[in-house]
Amino acid sequence: MYTPKPIDTRSIVLPSELNDLQERLARHVHDVWATARLAEGWTYGPERDDQEKTHPGLVAFDDLSEEEKKYDRATALETLKAVIAAGWRIQPAGGRATTED
Repeated sequence: MYTPKPIDTRSIVLPSELNDLQERLARHVHDVWATARLAEGWTYGPERDDQEKTHPGLVAFDDLSEEEKKYDRATALETLKAVIAAGWRIQPAGGRATTED
């Protein structure tokens, strides 16, 4: 039986300097998902229909419901927190690290 073992990120507080990156990653997560669905022949539809391959989430990120945006933002947040918890530092190219020393 599969037992998930996520990295413990409970103690990680994302530095506010990474908020823009979190939002960019959330949009990226959605775009990667949508690109894969479109490549599989899915199209937009007001209801999800696995037989017809329609999905209401095949819209631009800005047109998603707040619940769907929240899901993508949470995925991005947990990814960034896991990177930091694993001991990595995140910094802009040519810039100063935004994680605490």
